[in-house]
Amino acid sequence: MDFKALLNQISQLYQKLSLKQKIVIASSIVVVVGFLVFLTMFKSKSDSYAGYSVLFENISPNDTALIIDQLNKDGVSYKLANEGTILVPNADVYKERIAVATLGIPKESKIGFEIFDKQEFGATDAEQRVKYQRALEGELARTIESLAPIAKASVRIALPKESVFTERQSPPTASVVVELKSGGALGQKQIFGIKNLVAASVTNLSLENVKIVSSDGIALGEEGEGFDSDLIAQQIRYKREFENNYEQKIINVLAPIVGGVDKVVAKVNIEFDFDKKDSQSEVYDPNNVVRSESNIEEKRQGRSANDIQGVPGAVSNIGPVEGLDDNKLTEQYNKSSQQTNYEISKKITSVKGQFATINRVSAAVVVDGAYQFKKDESGATTKELEFVPLTDAQKASITNLIKQAIGFNANRGDEVTLDNFEFKVTDHTTTTQKVDGFMQDYVTPFMPIFKYIFAAILLYIFYKKVIVVFMQKMLEDVKEDEEDLGEQLEDLEVDDEDSLEKFKAAKKKVEEQLGLTGEFNEDELKYDVLLEKMRTIIQERNEEIAILLQDMVKNDSEFNVRKEL
Repeated sequence: MDFKALLNQISQLYQKLSLKQKIVIASSIVVVVGFLVFLTMFKSKSDSYAGYSVLFENISPNDTALIIDQLNKDGVSYKLANEGTILVPNADVYKERIAVATLGIPKESKIGFEIFDKQEFGATDAEQRVKYQRALEGELARTIESLAPIAKASVRIALPKESVFTERQSPPTASVVVELKSGGALGQKQIFGIKNLVAASVTNLSLENVKIVSSDGIALGEEGEGFDSDLIAQQIRYKREFENNYEQKIINVLAPIVGGVDKVVAKVNIEFDFDKKDSQSEVYDPNNVVRSESNIEEKRQGRSANDIQGVPGAVSNIGPVEGLDDNKLTEQYNKSSQQTNYEISKKITSVKGQFATINRVSAAVVVDGAYQFKKDESGATTKELEFVPLTDAQKASITNLIKQAIGFNANRGDEVTLDNFEFKVTDHTTTTQKVDGFMQDYVTPFMPIFKYIFAAILLYIFYKKVIVVFMQKMLEDVKEDEEDLGEQLEDLEVDDEDSLEKFKAAKKKVEEQLGLTGEFNEDELKYDVLLEKMRTIIQERNEEIAILLQDMVKNDSEFNVRKEL
């Protein structure tokens, strides 16, 4: 391709353009080139990592160096997002992750119970206790790191020496250091859950002896921390929802009366008591019910046995002996008892307190009045509107409706205020609000896409205003050149015919004068004349003829290629 001829042709075309076309072309080139440079220099981070996925992240610098060394050996390209994150092409992620893992990389800094997989001969009890403590700390740290808001965790447990004296036994303690993820936070429930997790894993460890500290050195979950942010947020949300419901009730009731929702404004403030109170009561039934009854009756009759009497000795052992008989009466025994058991019925009632109790409700309502046309001095109605405030009776009726809508309770100290004013809402404010809402809902989410659309529009304008104009100019110039060449060829043919006639006449005259007879080949003579004429033209306009011949050869070659295909 002859670049010199192309540049010369472009220069000639540029000289033929008008001033307006030159300005448009120059401005389009500057804007497009500047925008492309802007997109190149300020491309987003995600674009620079296109086609790459995370191989490992949140690893130590030592492990990063080992992994990069292995990737270089495998000939895999990589990118470093930071010192702990490595990215590789999407097709090589899983293969390299498995290959690197087989080499024991990355090395786990926390040791768990796998420390006991290898038994050491001759290990003492002290060494076994130290290993157990390291394993327990490592397992707890791994478990805490698996929680969503935590990036890293470290656990330290202090196990006291066992003693046979219980009064001298010290309780175990534990400390936890957590590093939160970017933008993460721990609520009171999450802190309480971590403390429970650690306390339940160590014997005799209480929640009070578990301390949690952030990576910034701030104690978490202490009683002196002040307040529970999650609970306060929940209370604020509960209060806002209640107030919005009350306000909507007031607006729905008054809108048909005052002429629409834009004619009434309601604000409600509710004071809640968020103290949760649970109660339990026991009530005994005074009406007793017989549960069981028993009767016992005993009766004994007969004579009691004789008492042995007499002088001790042999005579007493050989009976009968005088004096052993007595005159005691026969024994008689009677006993009777009755027992009745009564069932005492008891009712136990447990009442669980509400999440919140309303202490007081305050409502402030503003409504618009009526409007009517003014009257002039003669009593005729004009086109000018004037504001007509509500009467006291209307205000009282509206106030009663508001009280009914919010469940007004005078004993609770509720308060309702109603005012009547002329509303002045301009169309400009309403239009601005509509435009802002439209931009927020329909334009802002698509802003990242607009830059590509804008780039496409600029390229399209550049194509229409620059490339198309150049193509049209080139085609017009080529067409003009072809037309000029055709006219020249036609003129050449006419001149040749005239020259041929003159040549014939001169030839005939010369032949007559010379007395020559015979016939000449007119076609050969015409060819010689045309060839001489074309040589003259080619010598005068050699550059234009060269360009024309190049175009003809190029078109002929393209035609032959298409024909072969």
